[in-house]
Amino acid sequence: MESAFATQEDGVARLFEPDLITPDQHRDRVEMERTDQPEVRLMLAVMEDAVATYQRYAADPGRRNRRLFEEVESWINSTDTSWPYSFENICAALRFEPETLRRGLETWRTQQQKDRPGMYRFPFRRVNGKRHSISLRDRTLRQSA
Repeated sequence: MESAFATQEDGVARLFEPDLITPDQHRDRVEMERTDQPEVRLMLAVMEDAVATYQRYAADPGRRNRRLFEEVESWINSTDTSWPYSFENICAALRFEPETLRRGLETWRTQQQKDRPGMYRFPFRRVNGKRHSISLRDRTLRQSA
């Protein structure tokens, strides 16, 4: 009878024991963020620049602007996968659906041309760099104005 009681007590005690895992098992459970990889960050920057260029010059007249838009449009519409930074390869690395992105940009362009031609607003918010400058001014200058 005593051994049955001890076994039951051991079972309860095991419920509160910490699980022991090796470092290899821990690495399997903790994933590194994809954006922590430099290659992925570069690919994301290339995609951001392409979308910004597409949106900036979609309805902007001018020879240079038209050329930039046509370059980025041909890059986006290309299905070539022979070089690492092609649109298709970047979409695969970033886990984007290329056709959905193409359709979305074309829909955006059509909507912009229909609604407000020539109006452009940069779609991304920059988080690095100096965004605001705070300077001290003399109060007497403010009062005299």
